[in-house]
Amino acid sequence: MLSAVVTASAVGLAVSAIAVPASAAPATPSAPASARADAQRAHLKQLARELVAAGAPGVIVRVDDGRGRPVEIVEQAPWAGRDHRLEVGDEFRMGSNTKTMMATLVLQLVAEGKVTLDDPVEKWLPGKVPNGGAITLRMLLNHTSGLFDYTEDGAVLNSILGKDPRRWTSLDLLAVGVRHEPLFAPGAKWSYSNTNYVAVGAVLEQVTGASPADLIRDRIARPLGLRHTYLATDSSWHGRYVRGYEPDSAHMPPDVPTEFREIAGVRHDGHVDVSGNDPSWGGAAGAVVSTARDWSTFYTALMSGKLLPAAQLEQMRTTVPTDPENPVNGPGSGLGIGTGTTPCGTIWAHEGGITGYSSTNFTDRTGSRTATVLVPTEVLFEFGAAPKLVEADKALKDAVVCTMFGKPAPTGPVTARTG
Repeated sequence: MLSAVVTASAVGLAVSAIAVPASAAPATPSAPASARADAQRAHLKQLARELVAAGAPGVIVRVDDGRGRPVEIVEQAPWAGRDHRLEVGDEFRMGSNTKTMMATLVLQLVAEGKVTLDDPVEKWLPGKVPNGGAITLRMLLNHTSGLFDYTEDGAVLNSILGKDPRRWTSLDLLAVGVRHEPLFAPGAKWSYSNTNYVAVGAVLEQVTGASPADLIRDRIARPLGLRHTYLATDSSWHGRYVRGYEPDSAHMPPDVPTEFREIAGVRHDGHVDVSGNDPSWGGAAGAVVSTARDWSTFYTALMSGKLLPAAQLEQMRTTVPTDPENPVNGPGSGLGIGTGTTPCGTIWAHEGGITGYSSTNFTDRTGSRTATVLVPTEVLFEFGAAPKLVEADKALKDAVVCTMFGKPAPTGPVTARTG
């Protein structure tokens, strides 16, 4: 979640580790294409069932390898099905995947000559960010600003837990983040911070006179025909939506910190339905709602150059290292999206987590292949408090990535990281 104890795996730039076991290989490379596709789909369905059996309320999987009909899978726990029957087209809170859209908006303005990536924050938000003359828009977008993460401040905790209905603005959230000392000098290193993107939201408002919600609607959703994609500014939904759940206090594992054990919502079957909670505290850093199908359309349009000219797309894909121990061949953070190598191909991806909702979206460099995994729970992933659930989730994502590339998963433990 965009929480007081944010981890890279929860709201970071993509999958933190992909370890592909031998059992993930659904068919041999020599098998006929149709048989291999059937085997891959069956394998994904089995892994989705195992994720639900491990404790997930449900899961939506969509994989498009660019060569035919996408694979779409839905699995759901019986107790959750009594609230709502999951469908692939259901709306879902995308958490930090929001950042990819925000970066796209900035780069559109760069292409139009309205801003530059080297503009200091002070130019657009005078007096709002300490040392703002040394922090550029590029540093905000690739997380090298050094700004403290506002979600780690207790002032936002009750909103995260659904206990405080306050409507946060970009400037409100920015003010929370910058009242803390910076983590390092601007540009000195990389550290994921949601404060970067609420600052981006505030800059976008200043430059255009429009809200981030209106910009996403007018510059991304409407042009691409994304009927279920929008930046949520309150607790309402626009269409059919996925119910998000967290364990209730009596069923929270002991590894979850005390302050996160009591979450507001409708309780039943040992869980809390948080889908009615207000996500505006995520703002420009994490409040977008979308669907697996809409996000595939967005990624394809983005990476193929439909939303950005070639020069700006190249800027988005220019990365800084996120692993200090492997700065050359390790994962990289671009502008609102990360990249890394896997045994089956190089991915561009982002991950999102917001109370009740975990999402991961993958694509290749051209946008011709896309994949999405949506799981309607988050706290257990955030704190690694359910090892079997985490293991099942990773196994599913391993197989999803390889299926996206139209390849059987390789044998042996191979680890890949993305920024």
